[in-house]
Amino acid sequence: MLSRRQLGGLSLGFVVGLAHPFEAHAKQCEGVTMPDQVSVDGKKLVLNGLGVREATVFNVNVYVAGLYLEKRSTDGPRIAAAEESKRIDLAFVREVSQQDMTEAIHKGFEKSAGADFAKLKPRVEKFKSLLPEFKVGDRLSLTYRPGSGLGVVAPGKKGNVEGADFARALFMIWLGAHPPNEGLKRGLLGGACG
Repeated sequence: MLSRRQLGGLSLGFVVGLAHPFEAHAKQCEGVTMPDQVSVDGKKLVLNGLGVREATVFNVNVYVAGLYLEKRSTDGPRIAAAEESKRIDLAFVREVSQQDMTEAIHKGFEKSAGADFAKLKPRVEKFKSLLPEFKVGDRLSLTYRPGSGLGVVAPGKKGNVEGADFARALFMIWLGAHPPNEGLKRGLLGGACG
């Protein structure tokens, strides 16, 4: 049997626990920190993995990407096709001009969409219009919501691109057979970041 004093201590501990129910956890890669969870329309998405986009023959780091899903997975095509909320956040560690970013996205869509690219092209152009020049420290957030399309939040820009087919092709840029670099895909699917 617990004494009054022991019960009082337990009660106080319980109240303190309610005030701070979760520690704020985060993961880090290449000096970039991303939270373990994000909320999309009240739904909790968990960090599936972090990956680094490398460019040029010198493997220069361009951005760190974090993939958030309703449930963790290592199956890239299944993630891209799933009619579930999902999000990818890009944190830039190098300046990227608007032209370089839009060219990379265009090439990525050509590879990921294949024969469907022509059908997606008007929406790819709309998406590209939402991409600014990125400076070190800038973030790009791409959130797919079933039924409402892909929400885009970038420095000074915000918009939405409709269609599950568009979102699937976009996520396949990073998670499909031809990612910008293999380490990026491996990290997003839960492997080592870097």
